[in-house]
This record gives sequence, structure tokens and C-alpha cells, in this order.
Amino acid sequence: MGKFTRRAFMATGGLVGGGLALGFAFAPNRLTIYTADPDSADAQLNTWVMITPDNKVVVTVPHAEMGQGSQTGLPMMLADELDADWSTVSMVQAPATEIYANSDLARGFVLGDVSLPNSIFRLLDYSLFKLSGMIGVQNTGGSSAVRYTGNMAMRSAGAAAKHMLLQAAATRWGVSASSLTASESVVTHAASNQSATYGELASEAALMEVPLQPTLKSPDQFTLIGTSQPRFDIPSKVDGSAEYGIDVEVPGMLYAAIKHAPVFGSKYQATNLSEVRASRGVMDIVELDGAIAVVADNFWRAKIALDMMELQCIGGDRQSMTSAQIYDRYAEAALSEDGSYDADIGDTAAALAQSDRIVKASYRVPFLAHAAMEPLNCTASVTKDRCDVWVGHQNPLGARAAAAVAAGMDADNVTIHNRMLGGGFGRRTPTDFVTQAVTLSRQVGAPIKLIWSREEDIQHDMYRPAVANHMSAALDADGMPTAWTNSYTNSGQNEPAESPLTQYAIPNQSIKGVDVDSAVPIGAWRSVGHTQHSFFNESFVDELAVEAGIDPYQYRRKLLADMPRHRKVLDVAAQKAGWGEPLPAGRARGIAIEQSFGSIVAEVAEVSVSDDGDVTVHKVTAVIDCGTAVNPDSVVAQIEGGIIYGLTAALYGDIEIADGCVVQTNFPDYPMVTLQQAPDIEVHIINSGEAIGGVGEPGTPPIAPAVTNAIYQITGKRIRNLPISAHDLS
Repeated sequence: MGKFTRRAFMATGGLVGGGLALGFAFAPNRLTIYTADPDSADAQLNTWVMITPDNKVVVTVPHAEMGQGSQTGLPMMLADELDADWSTVSMVQAPATEIYANSDLARGFVLGDVSLPNSIFRLLDYSLFKLSGMIGVQNTGGSSAVRYTGNMAMRSAGAAAKHMLLQAAATRWGVSASSLTASESVVTHAASNQSATYGELASEAALMEVPLQPTLKSPDQFTLIGTSQPRFDIPSKVDGSAEYGIDVEVPGMLYAAIKHAPVFGSKYQATNLSEVRASRGVMDIVELDGAIAVVADNFWRAKIALDMMELQCIGGDRQSMTSAQIYDRYAEAALSEDGSYDADIGDTAAALAQSDRIVKASYRVPFLAHAAMEPLNCTASVTKDRCDVWVGHQNPLGARAAAAVAAGMDADNVTIHNRMLGGGFGRRTPTDFVTQAVTLSRQVGAPIKLIWSREEDIQHDMYRPAVANHMSAALDADGMPTAWTNSYTNSGQNEPAESPLTQYAIPNQSIKGVDVDSAVPIGAWRSVGHTQHSFFNESFVDELAVEAGIDPYQYRRKLLADMPRHRKVLDVAAQKAGWGEPLPAGRARGIAIEQSFGSIVAEVAEVSVSDDGDVTVHKVTAVIDCGTAVNPDSVVAQIEGGIIYGLTAALYGDIEIADGCVVQTNFPDYPMVTLQQAPDIEVHIINSGEAIGGVGEPGTPPIAPAVTNAIYQITGKRIRNLPISAHDLS
């Protein structure tokens, strides 16, 4: 894998060392921006693919690598449409400039995969491009890389490049383009026995018109998509050469350790600064917004000096805040008649009034930390007219904007050197730690490497929101629901918008969110709102199945009668897990299904509970329909990772608040699922041919309800509040 350098690229169709640099959005409006002059500032425009004279294909990828494999999957999609020789394909990560703002994310989230006339496409594409640059959209998250950037940008870039190469060959040989074939980076005219490599044709191809919306392959024509290919990022991770943000070293660098005031909204006041300044290696002490940092010649000395500091927490209005207060407030709000409706279908009030079988339940999930294995860190060097930032960030363009503000200079003078991320899960989208590092470097006058300790990382996160809800359902004589209500608390991170909705065919639905103030910093967490609502919805439908006296799998199957794609995923999961087959004494299976980020995932958890109440998850069988699995091996890995991440949260995850502070500090009191505890995981892929969905996030939501539904089968105890470890199951 490589990093983009300013040396070799120009935008939107031009010559680079005798090769082809193809800029893509393929709307004519964008192409009017490019110029053949490589010195023009307008020349670098969405350059997704470059072909060199020696027949190498270099793909520029506008997404960060944090273990999800996008920096391999996206080049695969482009190379397939290009009919390139995969062994000659490499990638570079796009720089953090407006030219590489990812408008395809905006287009995907706003319109989806909608076909548009050229005139409308032209205007819309350019508008989204300009808007994305203005607001700094270059994000990796939301399971969006493959389904949006890949499907809308990379495939089209590859198809357009192939079209241009064929046109170049046709012009050179005086034949029709339709008489040519392209395969393995070679164009061939069989009738005259002529052939040329892409590299030989690249300079001529660069002069051809770029098609606006090139014809894409149908799935039966794919040669790379759907095959498991080794990822570009794995070798460096195996041999230790991969560089994460925490590995960065620059000449003259100093180190900073930071401590935030424990009460949200407060700040620190230090009383022994002179003693700390005299500590070995200490270079400076800097007060930041709500925090204090010690700068020293190595991190350990900075941390020791910071721990010596006598600090008093002052200000703020949350010193008496507790989890119990928050949850009581949320529970009351969930029962409120207020709220904004996500679904208001039929007449739920009448259906409830007419039924003599009403089921009610209240659920709650806690605040959760991201707990990425690589703690937050950032290295910054601010000089008079330049700011360089080395960081692993999910949105480099957003990081550049924040760094520019902190450095007090124009964003054009800021360079983000993005590195691999040792886990992101949404926490590396905010820019707080970038702002801190730049502020420190600007004040101290030297390059600064800021590292958050694990304690700071857990106690000052942007947490997954806690949510409480109240649900009710009316059942008919056959035990099937005629009405479904869900009133839940919304503290501002209720996304995607469809996450609270039920996937089941219920004629009367009332689903609404009641706005509440979090009082705790919150942010996006892997699969965002689906983690809360999948637990609510899939637990509650299990309760309805029990009330109806129907097997939970069969009950769901009945409710999905008109959704064949969901039903197939559910059926395959049940079949592969051996649903209904005998298990050893003390074990049971639980099932859950969720559609999120364009993919459908069903999971069956095989669980046991010891006499002491200890829960063991022995096996998880997962089935995903993501439309088309671009790189099946990566799909399996992402579902496995999503299950482990969600299982950790289900079993242990709980950020508690006492006296306005987070109680948990490190992995001993915020534990992770260890390798010894990890279940056997079996992943099955259904290639339905539907629109490509995400895979990084959809594996997480179903695991919590699958496990708690199994626990109910064993113990008869219904877990409605997470984590599981908070319950006595003995």
C-alpha cells in the first residue's frame, strides 16, 4: 500500500510520465474543471485510476484502512470493470484535499443507486462534489466504502478507463472499438492479430473523451468481484512494517500526556506546577479546553509528571450526576406522549383497545466506550506558515479543517499524513485529539506527539448513547401481532433513520423517539442506532413468540412471509445452526435478524449458563446477504469482528456515571471478550444479486438479542437491560 504524493498526479485526464491519469466523477461539469496544464490548481480532480507506461494500474482510494479491507475491495471493483491484470494493481490513499472529497457518499446516502438522465446527473454530481468539499466529507464509516464509493465511483472509473483504452486502440489500428476485446490489461484485435498493453495505449487514451455514465458489467461478467483476494494491508501488519498513528516519529519531536477534568464540562486547576516543571525531561505544561497536558522528552516522563500533578476539578454543573438519575429520566421520557414519529401506520390505539392479549416491556442499553486497541494519538508540527499532522483518522478532510482552525492558518497550508487506524468504530471521526495536538505544537513551538492513556481513552470518549424504551403489542387469536408500539429516547445520535423500524409485517405501528439531553458526550459507535434497536426489537418479538406459544424462529418466519430475502437469510441461519436439533444439557439457541446498511444478517447463538450464572457463548452461526460479496474472505472477517465487538458489549459493556464522572478506567473494569472466551463463528454468505450492502457494521446488531434470547430459553429470565453481566442468572 502507498500514500499519495504530489509528484505524479494531475486531474481529470492528462499525461503523467507518458501514462494515463483519469480523473473521475464523469459528469461533464467536473471535466470542465480539469486542464492539460499539470501546473494548474484545477488539474487534480478525483483521480481514481492511473495507468503507467510499464502497464501498472494505481488506484487512488479515498478511504482510511482500519482493518475493514476497503483499500483492497475498492481497487478490486475498479480493476474488474477495467479488466486489469490484478497482479499489476496497487493503491495509494487519497490526500486530504477538497479535490478528493467523497461526494459519492453523499450521493449514496441521499439518493441510493438511482439511475438519472445525464443532464440531471451532471448538475447533481457537481453540486454534491462542491458541497462535500465545503463541509469536509472524506469519511470512512457507515459501511459506505464498498456500497457507495465502490459501486458508484470505482466501478464507473474502471469502466470509463476501459472505454477510453478501447477507443485509443481503435483509433491506432483503424478498426471499430466493438471489434476489440480487453482482458488482463491487454487490448486485442483478433482479426488482425494485433494487441497492446494498457500501458502502451495510456497516453493516447488520455486524449479520449471520458464517458459520463459508462456501461457497467452485469454480475455474471465479474472476474474479480466475488473472489477472495489477499488484502494489500495484511503483509505489512504481519511483518511489523505497517505504520499506525502511534508509530510516527519525526525529527525534534516531543511527547505529550494529557489528563481531562473528570466531570463533564469542568476544568482542572493545578497547585504544584513548579514541582512538576522541575521533573526530569519536562519541557512545558499546557492548559487546554477542559484538560491539562505535560510535554516532555519522552512519553513516560510526561505521564509520570502528569500523575504527580495536584489537580482540583472546578466548574461545570454535573458533579452530582449518576447513571441512576439518567436512566430514571430516560424511563420517564420513554413513557411520554411526546415525540417524533418514525412510523405511524394504521390505528395502533384501536388495535390495542380491541385486543385481550397485550404484551408490554421496557428495555434499556447503557453508554458504551469504543475502546479501540490503539489509544487516541496525534502528532503535529506547526511552523509559521505550515502545519503537518500525522494521525490515523476516519475523516482526514475533517481533520484538516480542525487542524487549520487550531493552527490559525488556511487549510491549504495543512497537510494530513493519514496512517492506518488501530480500530476506529466511529471514535476516530471526531477531531478533538487532532485539535489538542496542533494546539500543543503551536504553543510549544516544536513537533508534538500526543498520546491519550487508556484511562483517558475510556473516561473521555464520545460514547454510544444510552437509550431506554417502552414497547407494547396486541396479539390476535393466533398469537400474531396486530399492533406494535415503540417509544424510545433520542439524545441526538439516532441514526440511520430506519434503525428504530421493525422489519416485520404488522398492520398497525407507532414508533417514535422522544428527545432527551444526554448530559454525557456521545458519538457514532459501530452500527450506530441499530445496536440499540436491534436489541429492543428482536428481544420483544421473542417475547411475543413466547406469549403466542410459537417457536421463535417459526414466529419470525411467519412475520416475514412477504419478505423473501429476509426469510431466506433466516432460514439458512436456522438450518446451518441446526435449529431444533438436540443440544447438550444446559445449552440453548437464540436467534435474531436485522437489516442494516443495505445488508441482512441473521445470527444464531448457542449458549450455556452455569449453576453460578456464568454465561458461555459456544458458537455463533451468521448468515449475511450483502447483495454481492466483493471479497468474500473480507466479508467473513468483518462479520466475525462485528460479532466479537457486539458480544463484548452485550456481555460486559457498561459506562457508569457517578458524581458526574465515568467510573470505568481500563480493561480490568471495562473488559473485552478474550481469545479464550471467543465462540466458534461460522459465517455463510448469500449472493442475492441485490444492491451491494455494507459488511463492516451489520454483524454487530443481532448478537446481543441472539444471546439474551438463548439465555431466556435456559433460565426463564428475560434480560431487558444490558449488559448481561449485571444480572444474577444463578
